[in-house]
Amino acid sequence: QVQLVDSGGGLVQAGGSLRLSCAASGLTFSSYDMGWFRQAPGKEREFVAAKSRSSTIAHYADSVKGRFTISRDNAKNTLYLQMNSLKPEDTAVYYCAAASRGLTTLASQYDIWGQGTQVTVSS
Repeated sequence: QVQLVDSGGGLVQAGGSLRLSCAASGLTFSSYDMGWFRQAPGKEREFVAAKSRSSTIAHYADSVKGRFTISRDNAKNTLYLQMNSLKPEDTAVYYCAAASRGLTTLASQYDIWGQGTQVTVSS
């Protein structure tokens, strides 16, 4: 069974940090480019960050550049998102996703999605 399981969300004060994880199973993790997206209440899902399958290329949304870092461990079939200097506007459900057709920032190009993990940043 192909599965992505997101974890690591929680409640944190503004300026704090969280590390999200995404554990993959049932797929050849190293064959997929991976991304993080988020969706706040009443808003559309938006791109956060993406990492190529070989870890050589990373893309970030302007809103998180310099604060968030995406990484992956292909030996552990796990994707990470280190989030520092969190702001209330980062509050959202965060989803990891896997893309087989190339590194992209477009949600429609991702084939497999995690269930999401809630991140809440208080002011």
